[in-house]
Amino acid sequence: MGDWLHNLPVIWMAAVIFGVTYLATAAIYAVVMALATGERARAFKAVSPGMLPPLGILFALFVAFTATQVWSDNDRATAAVNHEASALRAVLVLATIFPGEREANLRALVRSHIEEAATQEWPVMAKRIATLSVTSSHLAEALRSALAIAPDNHGQQIAQAGIVTGIEAALEARRERILISRSQVGLVKWSCLLVQAICALLAIVLVHSDNRLTAAIAMGVFATGVAASVLLIAAYDRPFVGQLAVGPEPLLQVIAPADAP
Repeated sequence: MGDWLHNLPVIWMAAVIFGVTYLATAAIYAVVMALATGERARAFKAVSPGMLPPLGILFALFVAFTATQVWSDNDRATAAVNHEASALRAVLVLATIFPGEREANLRALVRSHIEEAATQEWPVMAKRIATLSVTSSHLAEALRSALAIAPDNHGQQIAQAGIVTGIEAALEARRERILISRSQVGLVKWSCLLVQAICALLAIVLVHSDNRLTAAIAMGVFATGVAASVLLIAAYDRPFVGQLAVGPEPLLQVIAPADAP
């Protein structure tokens, strides 16, 4: 699905998806009913109602198969952002063991990284063009600064090791969220899901082709379920795109306390 749809508010996304689904359903209904005359009507009515349960089950399996990827990607994206925020918060806490210029330098680098991530990396991830070719210069500099510290006591040695571990964890979490930002439900999955929905709608109208009202009601109910399923998947299809996207708020919360006296 296009970026324009994913960037719509959920209410407008729902309006588009439900509208298109109902239009397609009405088109299938109109075509079949127009053809349901004479010999064709008897052929349509001969379609076994026993086809409907298997088609419905297959559609449900396609939805579950597609949704599994969507939930997994969103969970991984949320976990990556939270992990990055936790690691950076630990770095700021441990930086207090080195008061003065060294602490201020680490704080400034962490703050610069978070601001860059929120203002520059997130829009790029939303467009699915972020790559691992560019490393966070601020975190890289923070890692070099931490390794350059000469600890004065055993406590500072432990703190230095913790800072290095925290920066490395933040770098790994950043790599994870960039990789996840490129994930989406593929065209083949969407195509199979929609084709299965069309097959089920076609079977419904064929089975009930001798009763227009019954066919319309049955198709309307199933079309509503199809639209709801597609909306649910599309709304979460891209973890960093749209109204329900994973945002940088956990990272921004890290630097808010850093400004406190």
